[in-house]
Amino acid sequence: MPDPSIKDEKTYEALRDEGASKEKAARIANAAARDGRSTVGERGGEAGNYEDMTKDQLYERAQRVGIDGRSDMSKDELITALRNH
Repeated sequence: MPDPSIKDEKTYEALRDEGASKEKAARIANAAARDGRSTVGERGGEAGNYEDMTKDQLYERAQRVGIDGRSDMSKDELITALRNH
């Protein structure tokens, strides 16, 4: 049964198949339904290159998005967590 909070099921399922978390897939799918897929695609990539950020910068970003366990993570683990959030 489709989730009524997901506005673009096709996009949601494609993102989940690619390995996106439920939260991330829902966020992108709903934005695509609201603003159009091409508009959402143009907005992507504004996060910058995580490898160029310091561990403190990554930690702050992880804190803003609510990643649990961030205080015990290495820089590489923070990058992975942010990319998969």
